[in-house]
Amino acid sequence: MSLLQISDLSFSYPGSSEAVFDHLDLRLDTNWRAGLVARNGRGKTTLLRLLAHRLTPQTGSILPAVPTDFFPLAVSEPHLTTLEVLENTAPDVESWRLYRELADLEVSEEVLTRPFDALSPGERTRCLLALLFLREGHFLLIDEPTNHLDMAGREVVSRYLRRQSGFLLVSHDRAFLDGCVDHIIALQPGGVETVQGTFSTWWEERQRREDFERAQHQKLTRDIARLEEAQRQTARWSDRVERSKIGSHAFDRGAIGHKAAKMMKRSKAVENRRQTAIEEKQALLQNVEKTPTLELRPLTHPKSRLVELRDCAVDYGAGPLFTPLTFTVERGQQLALTGPNGAGKSSLLKLLAGGDIPHTGTVFSASNLVLSVVPQDASFLSGLPGEYAAACGVDLTRFLSFLRKLDLPRELFDRDMSTYSAGQKKKVLLARSLSESAHLYLWDEPLNYVDVFSRMQLEDLLRDFPATLILVEHDKAFLNAVAARPLALI
Repeated sequence: MSLLQISDLSFSYPGSSEAVFDHLDLRLDTNWRAGLVARNGRGKTTLLRLLAHRLTPQTGSILPAVPTDFFPLAVSEPHLTTLEVLENTAPDVESWRLYRELADLEVSEEVLTRPFDALSPGERTRCLLALLFLREGHFLLIDEPTNHLDMAGREVVSRYLRRQSGFLLVSHDRAFLDGCVDHIIALQPGGVETVQGTFSTWWEERQRREDFERAQHQKLTRDIARLEEAQRQTARWSDRVERSKIGSHAFDRGAIGHKAAKMMKRSKAVENRRQTAIEEKQALLQNVEKTPTLELRPLTHPKSRLVELRDCAVDYGAGPLFTPLTFTVERGQQLALTGPNGAGKSSLLKLLAGGDIPHTGTVFSASNLVLSVVPQDASFLSGLPGEYAAACGVDLTRFLSFLRKLDLPRELFDRDMSTYSAGQKKKVLLARSLSESAHLYLWDEPLNYVDVFSRMQLEDLLRDFPATLILVEHDKAFLNAVAARPLALI
């Protein structure tokens, strides 16, 4: 492996007035297990594509030109069995090495006999990661592998990556990053920052630095105000002395002039100190991510019990997807559905939302129950955000305000949502739900592709507002923070 040097790199997409990178400099050891973090739209995937030479910068260089592989890998002929797809994609790899990687990722032999396109997204992720690490001598660029992994799958992949080296990984899952990386590269408003250690190491250092800089910022603000007052006072004294020279004896005028010159010199020194303090103040807090407080306006239903299930299970005709459940959701409760991929979590949410989902048992919902739903899939979004808000019947000002608070750039308001990144599309769905007043909020994997700073905003929101919520989520740190009552589907 080698030291990868990015020098003076600038890049912008055709037709865009905003540069993704402007004279970026970054040194990266290709033997690191590096995690890449940033807000949505800050250029994480773009940087991976530049490193993979899928995009060409307008200026600058990336040296040396190391061989790379990109996740997710493109798969041809997905209708073939998984084993055939893997062998066709890596024809020169010995079978024993392939089976070793698959075993380390806990991929069962039964999976290999099924058509690749019939696998769950999580199963496909693990198979493709096994292929990726069979390429010796390649620097691996891994873009958000956790989005389709359940919590157990994330732990498996995190342990697997911890035993590897030579990759740059984009992920917003803090626990996942802590389990597998040894460096963090953060794309921040003031530039790029590289820290040795885990996400938690970087975050703690960042918090300490911000606390120190905020204290310095307040001190310099006071100093600047004091110096400005001193400068005004000195100027008043100087003017008064200058006026006193008129009509005085020539000898007196010389002494007074000398005194005025000293005052002007003192005033200049105060001005220099003030300017220095202003420059020091401007250098502080450049990398602080502004995370405004989110709010929710839930409706209060007259009934305390909003939902009740009795011996209920989703059943598409091949038997129940999970052991029949009996539970209630009371007003103000927050419930997290957990379980492996394919256990029926999304189907259960759709059933609770009134969808035509075949099931056993009984589902009771309180009368006149108003729901707000965040679906898992955001790919359907197209058109302008304002048009979407109008179609959903939400207040446009409130909707756009939430998008700004979630760090969606204002210039995207006039751009077709089909051009948004996956994380930006998910924020549109979240902003729409936050704009709705409802008795019950149903969120299906709301954090997929959403950056870590927005995740923390949502954590604060769910702690501060007593909304009734049922969600599906696999981010362990998020679930621990919001303390939603877990309900396992097995």
